[in-house]
Amino acid sequence: MITREGLERQEYERLSPFAAKSAEAGVRGYPEEKCHIRTEFQRDRDRIIHSKAFRRLMHKTQVFLAPEGDHFRTRLTHTIEVSQIARTIARGLALNEDLTEAIALGHDLGHTPFGHNGENVLDRKHPGGFRHNEQSLRVVDLLEGRKGEHERGLNLTPEVRDGILNHTGDRLPKTLEGQIVRISDRIAYINHDIDDAIRSGVIAATDLPQDCLAALGFDHRSRIDTLVRNLMENSTGKSKIEMSDACRTQMEKLRGFMFEEVYHSSRVKKVEDLEAIERIILALYAHYGNHPEQLPPERRDMIEAFGVAEVVKDHVAGMTDRYARQTYETLSSQVVG
Repeated sequence: MITREGLERQEYERLSPFAAKSAEAGVRGYPEEKCHIRTEFQRDRDRIIHSKAFRRLMHKTQVFLAPEGDHFRTRLTHTIEVSQIARTIARGLALNEDLTEAIALGHDLGHTPFGHNGENVLDRKHPGGFRHNEQSLRVVDLLEGRKGEHERGLNLTPEVRDGILNHTGDRLPKTLEGQIVRISDRIAYINHDIDDAIRSGVIAATDLPQDCLAALGFDHRSRIDTLVRNLMENSTGKSKIEMSDACRTQMEKLRGFMFEEVYHSSRVKKVEDLEAIERIILALYAHYGNHPEQLPPERRDMIEAFGVAEVVKDHVAGMTDRYARQTYETLSSQVVG
């Protein structure tokens, strides 16, 4: 039997000097007895997987709002793909795979229904704005897990919390494992969104920038392999995770193409769909703001500490696409009735 202490010793023997070590994990928000079997980062990973917010990712939009077919990505499948890519890189660089996986699995827990479209609506409406990375941290710190007075949230290690918060935005994660997830997120969504866009007929493979394909690969598998290999080759033995300038330039050009031809395309996001999303989000936000007594008990209990607006934002952001639509339709029918 391999105990936690044995796993911690193994990390010192086989991991890079640049790797985060489980035995040196930062102090949690409140003290807990350590697990006899699992390391601190393994416990964080498990807590995220067992959370309700993680399960809800199954029914949250990635890019396509109402895809016709069973093979389009959701926020959950995106998260799994990010985790797979990030773990491969961490293993190849002899970094901490458990920490990397925990960050990857938790990085999008705060995403709204309807993807970035829902996020944009809440950002405009909610005082102080809305950013899904900050909401992801709020989910693991306050909205999931235990509900005792001093024990809200999943009580994760600082390394995992930092990686979740800084997987996007201006600040780099403090650990190399967090930096891996930050780049893996981009590698994953650019390439799987190309796959979904071609499947849907929004673009054809021949529409993609040919110089990017020549440099990175002409199919999904080849592009990910090129980007991962380049990242590993340029990060080995270094205190920062990075690609070569040439590879990064081609990836960013491909990303720019996707924003112009897919993410902002009226073929993917029709005006009427965007208007419907805004109508749903704003109506739900207004309704629960006016009737906080209709919030779930676990949310109502937080109003005194955080205020109505913040708790309403938490509730709406946590909804799945279908639950948001169903709730909106129920409320609309009640008004009509």
